[in-house]
Amino acid sequence: MSRPHPELSTPAPLKKGALRVTPLGGLGDVGRNMTVFEYDGRLLLVDCGVLFPEDHHPGVDLILPDFESIRDRLDAVEALVLTHGHEDHIGATPYLLRERQDIPVVGSQLTLALLMSKLREHRLKETAQHVVAEGDTITFGPFELEFVAVNHSIPDALAVAIRTGAGTVLHTGDFKMDQLPLDGRITDLRAFGRLGEQGVDLFMVDSTNAEVPGFTTSEKDITPVLDRVFHQSREQRIIVACFASHVHRVQQVMDTAVAHGRKVAYVGRSMVRNMGVARDLGYLHVPPNTLVDTKELADYPPERTVLISTGSQGEPLSALSRIAQRNHNFVHIEEGDTVVLASSLIPGNENAVYRVINGLSRWGANVVHKGNALVHVSGHASAGELLYCYNIVKPRNVMPVHGEIRHLRANADLAVATGVDRKNVVIAEDGVVVDLVDGTARIAGKVDCGYVFVDGSSVGDIGESLLKDRRILGEEGFISVIVVVDSVSGKVSGGPEIHARGFAEDDSVFEDIKQPVIDAINAALQDGVDDTYQLQQTIRRVIGRWVSNAHRRRPMIIPVVVEA
Repeated sequence: MSRPHPELSTPAPLKKGALRVTPLGGLGDVGRNMTVFEYDGRLLLVDCGVLFPEDHHPGVDLILPDFESIRDRLDAVEALVLTHGHEDHIGATPYLLRERQDIPVVGSQLTLALLMSKLREHRLKETAQHVVAEGDTITFGPFELEFVAVNHSIPDALAVAIRTGAGTVLHTGDFKMDQLPLDGRITDLRAFGRLGEQGVDLFMVDSTNAEVPGFTTSEKDITPVLDRVFHQSREQRIIVACFASHVHRVQQVMDTAVAHGRKVAYVGRSMVRNMGVARDLGYLHVPPNTLVDTKELADYPPERTVLISTGSQGEPLSALSRIAQRNHNFVHIEEGDTVVLASSLIPGNENAVYRVINGLSRWGANVVHKGNALVHVSGHASAGELLYCYNIVKPRNVMPVHGEIRHLRANADLAVATGVDRKNVVIAEDGVVVDLVDGTARIAGKVDCGYVFVDGSSVGDIGESLLKDRRILGEEGFISVIVVVDSVSGKVSGGPEIHARGFAEDDSVFEDIKQPVIDAINAALQDGVDDTYQLQQTIRRVIGRWVSNAHRRRPMIIPVVVEA
């Protein structure tokens, strides 16, 4: 089994007739999905998504794939293929199109509609669109693409078979095998089988649920649970939080609300935008006289309303977080309200979600979530479904994608269990280059591939060192120290003035350390140290040692030396 190595070198130039596969995101994380395919000097991109920040990314709004390895080759990009409309697969596309706006974008009707509304928000012109559906075949340069229907937690998801002179790659995108999907659109296993009979040289398979045994629960199983929640909450308002692109879940909530005589309001800009797109295209059916504006909620008694909100992952600025903090403009949580979190926890978001749950519970809300009721099912294939696919496709090589390392490894083990030769299963991480040469996939090296952070309008200006400073400020606080030095006498003539934030409420705690700071500065001056930076370092060492010994803290220390 081929595995990445931390000392992998830069890959050699691609051999003629070989296909190179380079993941720029999605392998090691749940999100930021993007893969580059190279053949005959031309590039094909599959997906371009974002990763949402965790607690250790203070001040960061989004995390993008690193485009650096292809930045000087963007003119060689034939097309960008989007497998479906979730943010972790399309969210970074506007940032890519800022660098080359005329890249053709290929995807299903709903996927491209969601992308176009996003481009308008970014004030970008609409790019060249190629709307495709299952069964369609389209060619860009040396890449022939065939699209296959797959079932996921958003309509119109597609797998893509990529044919080149080096062989055929089947990329599943995100998928599962729900046999009773709400829209009747199942994963096309016949197409998978046909492609397998023709020969799949590299099978790139969704790994998110590879550790989960059996088969993923059907979406239809949620409907009676929602009905029960509505019945039990018939005297109060209901708020349902889910992903802003989860059309199927919104449809279930909408239908249940109508059955219980409730009006529905969307809360959150992205929810309003996406559901408007889904309704216009016919993917979401809204019965007449059901939808109301949030500003009209005051006109209806609580027991007659249902709110469908963003914020199921505890995002700090989302509608649900603001509701939990009681600072939303139109929605105020009340004792006895029911809040349903209809989503899975994305790894890394647990603390943020529990913070929102606690905030809602503090105001007396009854919080229903996946941990205490079947109000969400995964959109990803579990181990039993993955085994089924391996047996149908019978690939020559396998490269697990979409997941953390533990998911990739579990998926690799499933492939081996079905008879794929262990040496033909490649476990790669972001930036690891895999070449398909003469029908065999092997790791060929690694390109630099880090996180690109978005902070407001700033893209890529934030590095790990700045994030480290932010984490220290947030967790440990900071101490500022101002000392005035007489350049004539060579002694401290003023200060030190010591102030702190996030460390101590009363600055009098620093009285004991002021004289040691003066003594240390005077000693340094007597030794001939007159460089301001070195004197600042002296202050930092004295304060740092005292704080560590006396308080077991490591705040940021900001010394200032003024010469008078």
